[in-house]
Amino acid sequence: MRILFCGDTFPDAPEYLREHLDPAAKDEIIVCPGSMVAQHLKGVDVVIPKMQRIGEDIIAKGSFRLIQQWGAGLEGVDIEAARRKGIFVSNVPATGGNAESVAEHAMLLILALLRDLPRAQANVRAGVLGSPTGRMLAGRTVCLYGLGAIALPLAKMLQAFDVNLIGISRQVSEEKSRRFHLSRHFYVEDREKAFAETDVLVLCMRYTEEMRGMLSVRELAALRPGAYVVNVARGGVIDGEALYARLSAGYLAGAGLDVFWEEPLPAHDPILTLPNVIATPHIGGVTESSFGMIAAAVAENIQRLRRGDPPLHRAC
Repeated sequence: MRILFCGDTFPDAPEYLREHLDPAAKDEIIVCPGSMVAQHLKGVDVVIPKMQRIGEDIIAKGSFRLIQQWGAGLEGVDIEAARRKGIFVSNVPATGGNAESVAEHAMLLILALLRDLPRAQANVRAGVLGSPTGRMLAGRTVCLYGLGAIALPLAKMLQAFDVNLIGISRQVSEEKSRRFHLSRHFYVEDREKAFAETDVLVLCMRYTEEMRGMLSVRELAALRPGAYVVNVARGGVIDGEALYARLSAGYLAGAGLDVFWEEPLPAHDPILTLPNVIATPHIGGVTESSFGMIAAAVAENIQRLRRGDPPLHRAC
């Protein structure tokens, strides 16, 4: 099998996959720049997009049989074009080690924001002791927007901090409220009511392109003054300009962002100039445990393709 990794994001992924492939199969792994995918399609059986868009033009030029995402997100793949050409499209659901890794990263961002970690690090270098004064997480209301595989381990972690947990999802039930330890549970349509009670908003929902920019001026204004926003879902959920305006005006206390409206985020994006923003480069799911699990799932689908079996976790 000839396997093409698109772009230079998640640079450790090819080696993790190599460790899980059958050595006897002598599979070939290629890594190409994101701008040169079309030029590297010859003889390719499997395309792994990562953050690269695989549109109808790329699909038309190749003879590959499987588009296999390294993770869950398929918003960059033209699934209908792949279906018309008879190409399988699969992902690796955000469960197990991947979901737990993202949940841990959300906790990191929450605590770093509350304790003003960037300023604390600057004060160490400046020789300033006893500052900044942080805020405790205990007793605060944390809203989990999206009650799926990431929110479940995150809810368990947050329970240890004695927070008041509320949640937003498309389906509301007593069973789900109990499972996620929620004091209140809101439908998506009532999210602004939840925002009004929120000290820390964690975005951990599944993403579709129709959701792009859904948290904009009105929605961010509905948050309690002094609230924090943490995004470990997809960057497209938030209107970047609206978030910058609310943060720079001091209405929101801070934001922890692992994903962005444009990825990679340009170095000159104004959001990066704000002292109340903690940004990380889409590493929520980048742990040894998570990558090992993803590599095993991708290798299994490559083996299934080799045997003539349909891959698992297919979108088409």
